[in-house]
Amino acid sequence: MEETKYEKATFAGGCFWCMVQPFDQQPGIIKVRSGYMGGHIPNPTYEDVKSGESDHLEVVQITYDPSQFSYEKLLSLYWPQIDPTDPDGQFHDRGSQYRTAIFYHNDEQKKAAEHSKRQVEESGRFNKPIVTEIRKAEPFYIAEEYHQDFYKKSPTEYKEERLQSGRDEFISSNWK
Repeated sequence: MEETKYEKATFAGGCFWCMVQPFDQQPGIIKVRSGYMGGHIPNPTYEDVKSGESDHLEVVQITYDPSQFSYEKLLSLYWPQIDPTDPDGQFHDRGSQYRTAIFYHNDEQKKAAEHSKRQVEESGRFNKPIVTEIRKAEPFYIAEEYHQDFYKKSPTEYKEERLQSGRDEFISSNWK
């Protein structure tokens, strides 16, 4: 019997609360965890990251079955969740911890991420440069439990946060 081999993908797209749901309910997605990556202190807390002083980004780390959901398909789902032209955060969330980035876990992911970024750049969809970074994955620090699956645990607060953020308005006017 062949053993299923899962892989990981890690994306920064601003507030991690808003980045879980688009991936969470897809076939072949095993789990989506909110967390932190890319900073200089080990085991950061939300307060460390929120301050912007730890240099971590809020990320979602996706465990997926590549035989059911390819990395390229994850990338095609990632881009329409973000404003890839904003160097200072996402929507109403401002600061370095809310920047966008694709953290690759292997050379194949790096190549696919670079290719997908070129496609977005060449699409003519945006009149500003694409600033989403493509970076080597670093240690992933899982966020506190109250951040996990926030859209399920606190659906009213999640919907209000999304509405106030301007994310959905941006997505519908730039990606649809």
